[in-house]
Amino acid sequence: MTDAIAARLGGFDSAALRREFVSQGAFVFLPDFLTPELTAPLVAAVAAAGRSVNRNYLPGHKQGGSVSRHAIDEAAPVIASLYRSPALIEWLGRLAGERLQMSPDDDPHAYALYFYTRAGDHIGWHYDTSYYAGRRYTLLIGLIEESSCRLDYQLHTRDQARSTVAGSLQIPPGGLVFFDGDALRHRITPLGAGERRVSLTFEYLTDPRMHGWWRFVSDMKDSLAYFGFRQVFRRRAPRRAPRCGA
Repeated sequence: MTDAIAARLGGFDSAALRREFVSQGAFVFLPDFLTPELTAPLVAAVAAAGRSVNRNYLPGHKQGGSVSRHAIDEAAPVIASLYRSPALIEWLGRLAGERLQMSPDDDPHAYALYFYTRAGDHIGWHYDTSYYAGRRYTLLIGLIEESSCRLDYQLHTRDQARSTVAGSLQIPPGGLVFFDGDALRHRITPLGAGERRVSLTFEYLTDPRMHGWWRFVSDMKDSLAYFGFRQVFRRRAPRRAPRCGA
């Protein structure tokens, strides 16, 4: 897949996408990011990873299923291969306008699958808050879209010089949404009966250092709201890089 994704990325006008990304407050949507041939192995990986889904429910905020990067590593290595693609990381860095790095090996959110399979599955308004010393960018890729769910979003909510702009979209299989997690306020609307939606997320960083207190906060959030304690803590290992304040 490495050569194929590099060839695919070469067909996009990254300078134009960078301008669009900046004009929209660090947000861009590409409905045809991956070809059907590149999307197919990722969709096939959903069945294998689906055996590790952790269901979660936070009253008034979210309901759904999640699979962390630790479970994905065992069940669907093709996802990890795409996440680590040097061509993809470099291309995203051009859109972001800064050098991006992969998340640390012990971060369960580095790449994850999100399953909306029961009526009412959703997540309320939120930011993808970074607990790292630097910024955290989120890449969403649609894999299965058989639902009425919408990604509702609000641009420029933290820019006092600009008016908030609201939008709503569906991410088709192979489609991409890329944004600065601390800049985009967004939600996924509730799943209807008999519907199904599965999406893939990648997280990239500008600085992978994290203060110990924020690591604790992040771990608790991931355990309770996403992956469960087993998936979050079973691969915990000492960090090699020095930590600093977030």
